[in-house]
Amino acid sequence: MNHVFFSDGNATRISWIIQTNDSIIEQNREHVDIYKNKISNLQSKYVALHIGLFWGIGTFKIKNEDIVKIKLDEKIMFDQLSADLKIEDTFIVNRIKFIKQLTVQRKLKIQFELIKQKDNLANKILEAKELKTKNG
Repeated sequence: MNHVFFSDGNATRISWIIQTNDSIIEQNREHVDIYKNKISNLQSKYVALHIGLFWGIGTFKIKNEDIVKIKLDEKIMFDQLSADLKIEDTFIVNRIKFIKQLTVQRKLKIQFELIKQKDNLANKILEAKELKTKNG
């Protein structure tokens, strides 16, 4: 099965969207206390990707040997995930390790695509949730 996966994160929240044929699943979460307001936006985006993939597998939306097109709105993430660049941030190194572990264990066929932030559907639900939280 083919999936399109969007994810995003900031200092307080993460979000992800999994599109499969006519199905669209939107999820968002507040960061757990150990991450909330303690990690960078880039680190949060990696958490969103890792947790979103793990959630998708755990809820059987994404199954063994599926094709997952991961749409990324950060060029540095795209480069780090698709080109094995040397990374100094151990937090990000560990997230990448977990993401690769999931893809190998489940034999997922991963494709990365660089997109503009305005085209990141997960950003839209992340921002909408932030506005809703701020405005009550």
